Amino acid sequence: MKTVLKILFVIFLLWMIAGAYLLNIEHPKAQVVMGLGVLYMSFILMPLFIYYRYKDGKYKKYVMNSDKDKKKAED
Repeated sequence: MKTVLKILFVIFLLWMIAGAYLLNIEHPKAQVVMGLGVLYMSFILMPLFIYYRYKDGKYKKYVMNSDKDKKKAED
């Protein structure tokens, strides 16, 4: 999964570089390329990254638990 994320990130970077180049030469489809790149990042790359990063429950120490808060308030 880690290598897949690296490959997808490199694809995203190349896509954005190509979009920036097209914007620079004022190609008519440059805005479409950049927009598709942003959609690719937001709907493919980021969900996969978030799943990979938090699949083992490493986030649990950062989640606020109301039961623990109530016990601390009582003490």
